[in-house]
Amino acid sequence: MKEWNFDAVVIGGGVTGCAVARELSRYELHTALVEREEDVCSGTSKANSAIVHAGHDAVPGSVKARFNVEGNQMMGELAKDLDFEFERNGSLILCFAEEDRPALQELYDKGIKNGVPDLKIITGDEARAMEPNVSDAVVAALYAPTGGIVCPFGLTIALAENACDNGVEFLFNTKVDNVVKTETGYDLQTGDGVIHTTYVINAAGVYADEIHNMVSNRKLHITPRKGDYCLLDKEAGNHVHHTIFQLPGKLGKGILVTPTIHGNLLTGPTAKNIEDKESTATTALELAEIMEKGSVSVKNVPFRQVITSFSGLRAHEDGDDFIVGEAEDAPGFFDAAGIESPGLTSAPAIGVYLAEEVAKKAGAAKKADWNKTRKGFVRPEKMTMEERAALIKEHPEYGTIICRCEGVSEGEIIDAINRTLGAVSLDGIKRRVRQGMGRCQAGFCTPRTMEILARERGMEMEQICKNAPGSNMLTGQK
Repeated sequence: MKEWNFDAVVIGGGVTGCAVARELSRYELHTALVEREEDVCSGTSKANSAIVHAGHDAVPGSVKARFNVEGNQMMGELAKDLDFEFERNGSLILCFAEEDRPALQELYDKGIKNGVPDLKIITGDEARAMEPNVSDAVVAALYAPTGGIVCPFGLTIALAENACDNGVEFLFNTKVDNVVKTETGYDLQTGDGVIHTTYVINAAGVYADEIHNMVSNRKLHITPRKGDYCLLDKEAGNHVHHTIFQLPGKLGKGILVTPTIHGNLLTGPTAKNIEDKESTATTALELAEIMEKGSVSVKNVPFRQVITSFSGLRAHEDGDDFIVGEAEDAPGFFDAAGIESPGLTSAPAIGVYLAEEVAKKAGAAKKADWNKTRKGFVRPEKMTMEERAALIKEHPEYGTIICRCEGVSEGEIIDAINRTLGAVSLDGIKRRVRQGMGRCQAGFCTPRTMEILARERGMEMEQICKNAPGSNMLTGQK
């Protein structure tokens, strides 16, 4: 059995864990991130609304409110530093009846208390002038121009790559089975051996309560809250330009309709509390709910152009707030638990806070050579014809299109495999360069992509997995 020694270990490779790891890489600390799957962004972070929330929904004074607004403010500069796609498209929260105006005003007041800039209540006609496809029944709306859209894969992978380039070690396919307090810190027991560390940062998503409860008498309880989505073809991507919300209810922000950063249209999520922390199956009933409720907000949503549906689990803690900080009865053990919506938005700010707390406790100085930037993927479709011709002349593999729906070249797939924390599975390639995310949902490009992955990784075709070990694409049998 192996043994590892680190100063700090992050448990969980979602957006929060990767944000913490990136911020810890600023300091003179020997840091690792432990992830049970084969790649980052394999849990909650891969299946969400991809919304950068403005911050008007969180209860004033809550942990959610603080990190939501701080994370939103950080996103623009972070996108420039780490070279991922982000757009402040703004959001509209719709009010459909005069008797609901007080609830809309309350949302505005909460936003002002939370420090959300430039909020404005507008009339239904003003909302329809901004978005012609908004329902005729809308009488008023809250406009939040600082709302935005982002690629959750792009953000998470960018954070992880930058962390790795700055010295953080990533241990994949490594599940933490137990956490034991020691005289010098904690032992993380895994199937491959023991990880010794002074500090633990628990960012384990829907399993964060189980990790926390191994070391603390103040027990947490997380309920997985399942949300289904429908993703529509890029032909429907201009149906709305802002993110369209309904007035939120007790289970969340309701069904939204939004463009995605890649030009599709997204609707969802549903909200259903479940017990199984691995259940992400969609149902016909839930998808019908998306279509019914989404059509309340936006007219003529072209649901016949749905190209895929999916669901994700949100980590809802019983206290209905983020739990961020050092556990009271477990010195050196830090939680980032109950990170549900607006967790994606909040992650960069949570990362800064927890890294600072760990560094302060460890007395760790900042690195003199820390590099805050990361270069993203080469995107030939974003280039001029002249730039693309020059790229292909120098690297001909960028002229061979593998994924026709998304226009992804062989060069991009090779880059996805061979760069920092490169893809080792088909889903890993998909998250990095969108191979297989288009209209045919990988029906055309999978065999050729498998050939490239096998060649670049020195693998047999039978070894290639969709994602985690065991999800082999081929059996080797005839």
